[in-house]
Amino acid sequence: MLELLHYESGIYAFDAGYIRPQLAAIHLIVENGQVAIVDTASNTCLPRTLEALQLLGLSPTDVAYVFLTHIHLDHAGGTGAMMQAFQKARLIVHPRGVRHMADPTKLFAAVQAVYGEAEAHHLYGELLPIAEDRIIAAGEGYSFDLNGRTLVCLDTPGHARHHLCLLDTRSGSLFTGDIFGLSFRELDVDGRPSVIPTTTPTQFEPAVMHQSVDRIRSYHPGALYLTHFSRVQDVQRLGDDLHRLIDAHVEIAERERNSGPEREARILDKLWALMADEAVRQDWRLPAAQWREVLKMDIELNAQGLDYWLDQNPLAS
Repeated sequence: MLELLHYESGIYAFDAGYIRPQLAAIHLIVENGQVAIVDTASNTCLPRTLEALQLLGLSPTDVAYVFLTHIHLDHAGGTGAMMQAFQKARLIVHPRGVRHMADPTKLFAAVQAVYGEAEAHHLYGELLPIAEDRIIAAGEGYSFDLNGRTLVCLDTPGHARHHLCLLDTRSGSLFTGDIFGLSFRELDVDGRPSVIPTTTPTQFEPAVMHQSVDRIRSYHPGALYLTHFSRVQDVQRLGDDLHRLIDAHVEIAERERNSGPEREARILDKLWALMADEAVRQDWRLPAAQWREVLKMDIELNAQGLDYWLDQNPLAS
C-alpha cells in the first residue's frame, strides 16, 4: 500500500516512484474536500496519485487544481495524464510554461538533448498536450482559492526562468520545487536535513538563485515542501548552507573555465570533492559509496548545468 505522509494543515505527500525511492514527492493540499496537486513527476506516477486520493476518501473529481513549480519533466512530465484523469482541474503554471504544456514537442526535444532519446522515452513516455482553456498562466502574485484557502504564486527564478513557489497562507508554508535545492532523507542525521543546490541545464542563474532563496526565507516559514524530497524545517540554517554551496559551485566552474574539452569532467570531479567535504561537515552516516549513489544523477546534472552556464556567461574582455 502507498505510504501517505500526513503533515499539518491538510498537507500530504507521497513518493512519486520516479526512478528510485524518495527521489521525487508529489504533494496534495486538501481543503474541505477539494484538492490541489503540486507537481506531477511522470506519466507512470498517475496510479499512485489516484491511490493517494482513494486513501483520503477523495475522487478524481475533487481535484480542483494541478500546480507546477516549473516544467522540468521530473516535475511536469505527468501533467497531461493527470489533466486527462482529473477532468474538473485547472492547470496553474508560469506564463513561460503555458505553450509547452499546450504543445510539449519542444519541451520533450530539450529533455532528449540532456538524457538521450531512448532514456527520455523510458523516463517519460508520451507527453500529452493540455487544452489551453484549462491552463492558467500564473505570474508573480497570482492567487487562487481552494475552498476558502488562499494560495499565492511567487516568481522565483534562478533554477529556471519558469519557476514558481506556492505560498500556502493557511499554514504559512511554501512549496519550493527546486529553487530551495534538494534534500534527500537518506542523508538526514538524527532528523537534521542537509540541502544542496541544483544547477541543472539550462537556466541556472546564481545571483538570481541567491535572491530567490532569500525571498523564501523572508516569509519565515515553519516548513518548506521540496519536490526532492518533501518537508524540511530549520529553514534559516538550510538557506545559509544553500548560499555557501551555490557560491562553491560557481567557484568550481570558474576555476575550470579554460579547461577545454575536459571541462565538464573536471567540474564533475570537483563537485564530488565538494560533496565529500559536505559529508564531513554534515556528518552524513552513510558510507561514501552509498551517499554518492544517492547524489549521482543530480551531481552529474549539476556539472552539465555549470558547463553550459560558463558558455552562456563568457568573461568580460
